[in-house]
Amino acid sequence: MTVLMHAPTPERKAVLSRRIQLFAAATITYNVVEAGAALWAGDVADSSALIGFGLDSVIEVASALALSWQFSAKDPERREHLTLRIIAISFFALAAFVSVEAVRSLTGAGEARHSTAGIIIAGLSLLIMPVLSWAQRRAGRELGSNTAVADSKQTLLCTYLSAVLLAGLVLNSLLGWWWADAGSALVIAAIAVRVGFSAWRGDVCCAVPGVPAVQGSGADDGCCVECGTGPEPVNLSVRAGPQVHQSDKPETAG
Repeated sequence: MTVLMHAPTPERKAVLSRRIQLFAAATITYNVVEAGAALWAGDVADSSALIGFGLDSVIEVASALALSWQFSAKDPERREHLTLRIIAISFFALAAFVSVEAVRSLTGAGEARHSTAGIIIAGLSLLIMPVLSWAQRRAGRELGSNTAVADSKQTLLCTYLSAVLLAGLVLNSLLGWWWADAGSALVIAAIAVRVGFSAWRGDVCCAVPGVPAVQGSGADDGCCVECGTGPEPVNLSVRAGPQVHQSDKPETAG
């Protein structure tokens, strides 16, 4: 049995590669600004959550730089394995740092003060990062790039961290619940570890466009729901030998 897949044309691949490089550049630019602002606001407010968020932005820059390095080559697929490992390690580093900061907060290492700047930073990231992640993931799936999809997960994780940070800052400002963001951050760290292992194994969310996730393959983690819904889905057709119907079978003498 032969399975025929309609892959993107070379011209379309070139367009998608340039698009992914553009998304990576946008991620780098935004996160450099975000990192500086968050680290400054965290220092002013003595907020470990804001400082952790700023350092997370640094890790995201490293992941986006790895993606840019891959797609700067004439044959990006040759660099995919190493780039996936770099992205996976960045997830592990993010999980480790967020966990340490959360534990420090829960053990009373310091009480953060109200930070209007921090709330604005978290709110902006909550609006911008989901759009950037969706666009990058869509291009990565159409191109069939594991690394682009994995990096889009890194960007999406920033959205979760932004939501956690925003909730923690608001609850701390209004109700004095200093422990709220620390508990949620531990959940985010667990998600980061899971995504990191998926990137390390290369099981990143339906990287082959149009092919649904297989149960138990490591790609059925919920982010593959939209696989095959892009503008250029892959059509699968099965080429088999001529079918023989029951009525066409030669009769044998009894």
